[in-house]
Amino acid sequence: MKKNTFLACTLAVLLVAALLVAGCTGTVPPSESPKTTLTVFAAASLTGALSDIGEAYEKLHPDVKVDLVFDGSQALRTQIEQGAKADIFVSASVDHMKALQNQGLIANETVVNFLENRIAVITPADNPAGITTLADLARPGIKLVIGTKDVPFGSYTRQVLDKMAADPQYGQAYKDAVMANVISEETVVIFVVPKLVLGEADAAFVYKSDVKPGDKDKVHRIEIPAEYNVVARYPLGILAESPRKEAAAEFIRFVTGPEGGAIMRGYGFDPVAPAS
Repeated sequence: MKKNTFLACTLAVLLVAALLVAGCTGTVPPSESPKTTLTVFAAASLTGALSDIGEAYEKLHPDVKVDLVFDGSQALRTQIEQGAKADIFVSASVDHMKALQNQGLIANETVVNFLENRIAVITPADNPAGITTLADLARPGIKLVIGTKDVPFGSYTRQVLDKMAADPQYGQAYKDAVMANVISEETVVIFVVPKLVLGEADAAFVYKSDVKPGDKDKVHRIEIPAEYNVVARYPLGILAESPRKEAAAEFIRFVTGPEGGAIMRGYGFDPVAPAS
């Protein structure tokens, strides 16, 4: 009995000593090593593309978790201004990125314009209102959805209409008639396609990238001529207070590289080659 008690005490002492050593050295078994979590605030129009990119990146980097937060660029900017913690900001508007840079909230040397997008008009596939041209948007009774003036796709829509109003072919009366047909102004572009699919609207101004491969049997896209269209430039950058700048830079290299670019093109975006 005494011998067994002695052995048990010895084992207990050795176990405690081992735990103390592990605690002092900070050694963590590989299977329990914590992942690096990157928090990415991104424009809602990038939901599909960046979700796929994040998943692809995690497969190649199992030690990294990409936490994506999607919303309107203006809402994300406000959250950052109010102290929200993130590592990367991806905006659908250069203006929102510059506003954060001017406040010292973004590491300026990390900012790059990496995507371009354009505005288009979409209708439900069955097109009950019979909209086939941009001129049809001014017909009385058309139910139109656009973005609010503060959200990038809403601002770009108004710029398109201003250009059309300046052309005698359309004129100010056209713009006024189109705006009179607006039944809803959305703060997030991803809410628009469901409204059309559910029959709540006849047409909408969105990004051309919002017509995804899976939506092509649900909506029809009407292109806006280049002379009236607006090039939406998407910048991304690392927040000045991010404690994970090296990991964030690595993720950005993937997003702006060949793998990320291929995914973006699949969603209808136009990747921009990084400046050399």
